[in-house]
Amino acid sequence: MTWIDFPLYSSIIVAFWVIGLVFLVVSYKKQGVFKFATSAFLIGWAVMILFVVKLWLELDRPPMRTLGETRLWYATFLPLIGFVTYIRWKYKWFLAYSFIMASMFLAINYLNPETYSKTLMPALQSPWFIPHVLVYLFSYAVLAASSVVAIKGWYDSYKGNFNIETLKLADNLVYIGFAFLTLGLLFGALWAKEAWGHYWTWDPKEVWAFLTWMGYLIYVHYRYFHAHNSKQALTILALAFVVLLVCWFGVNYLPVANTSVHTYTQY
Repeated sequence: MTWIDFPLYSSIIVAFWVIGLVFLVVSYKKQGVFKFATSAFLIGWAVMILFVVKLWLELDRPPMRTLGETRLWYATFLPLIGFVTYIRWKYKWFLAYSFIMASMFLAINYLNPETYSKTLMPALQSPWFIPHVLVYLFSYAVLAASSVVAIKGWYDSYKGNFNIETLKLADNLVYIGFAFLTLGLLFGALWAKEAWGHYWTWDPKEVWAFLTWMGYLIYVHYRYFHAHNSKQALTILALAFVVLLVCWFGVNYLPVANTSVHTYTQY
């Protein structure tokens, strides 16, 4: 099993997810078919997990080194978030969003193949590598979902039918995502101490990670002290996600990336 099998696996996965989305749309009129939607989603997700596990074994290392590999984890975590959110709040539209976005990340990987190597540079050969990357990717997936909720909130406000439950959903997603984002920062500091001898060096990637953390912290504080200013809160949430995107992959294209110890994530 190598990356040459990715087109086959991704095609099977997306095919099941598309079938699930069709049944999901139909379920708005015929409730009885929703079980077929969840079955198709789960089968595709199981194939997704199988591919990630087999790739991990084939590479003999966690597939978390390149942007292409991190997109795989994004496509793995988003369905989980969609299912948990549906079980808790019964939002079918959010379940659909999670699988559409996961399919998009698979499509990006399909259209932009990368060169994958078994070799890990010494800095990545650390016990902190896996927990640091996993919690960060999970937090990114959850926080991305909260931004979609913010966009929906804006749209509802424009239409004059804003529902406070939308803002509560955004809050809960941010709380979960922010907790994992904080863990990611802590794990990263411990990793940096082991690899480079310092917990924090104000590396460009570290700076943007800190700015991302501050952006969501501002949202949390604003919601606490200004509970009724929903539009302003949603604006802060959307802007925080822009900072997150720069931290995730935008910083790699900035001039300062040449001085970063995190340049291995570009290859």
